[in-house]
Amino acid sequence: MNNADLADKLTAETGMTKSDAKKVIDAVFGAIADAAAAGEEISLNGFGKFKVKDSPAREGRNPSTGETIQIGASKKLTFAPAKAIKDKLNG
Repeated sequence: MNNADLADKLTAETGMTKSDAKKVIDAVFGAIADAAAAGEEISLNGFGKFKVKDSPAREGRNPSTGETIQIGASKKLTFAPAKAIKDKLNG
């Protein structure tokens, strides 16, 4: 499913126009991205939590040459599904 499919589903279930549905979707994902960039945890009841985790700098290898390289520290956005979603996935 992509943004257009999500907009179609939202349009069908709410009766709003497709352009309004796209605006809502963009606003929701924008708000999640802004909160994550600020280091906040995003908790959506019944769906799950988005958390920002720090990944420390480490040593790695170039797979084609085998040469040792340094991989810089970074931040990652992780998602932990809520129990309701886990139950839905696992029947």
